[in-house]
Amino acid sequence: LGVLTKLDLMDAGTDCLPTLTGKLVKLKLGFIGVRNRSQQEINQALEMKKAQDAERQYFLNHPSYRPLAERLGTPYLTQTLAKLLHKHILAALPELKKD
Repeated sequence: LGVLTKLDLMDAGTDCLPTLTGKLVKLKLGFIGVRNRSQQEINQALEMKKAQDAERQYFLNHPSYRPLAERLGTPYLTQTLAKLLHKHILAALPELKKD
């Protein structure tokens, strides 16, 4: 699983669509893009809920990322990592019980 950060800092007219869609680099679990809080947002102590709302709006309003918006962002990354961890625990549990 690849995580692409700071997509909002790319030059105007550019995007990571080829990477996010697996056309440039193929990963078994693909890529998830996120928009991190800016330094200004951190300095202003922007609440996490507001930061997540800003991230969601960024992806929904970006012409290239809009079609993928449901599979982008920190909440989706969190959900995906939780599922992967759950799957790993279930796979490892029988072996751990033997010991």
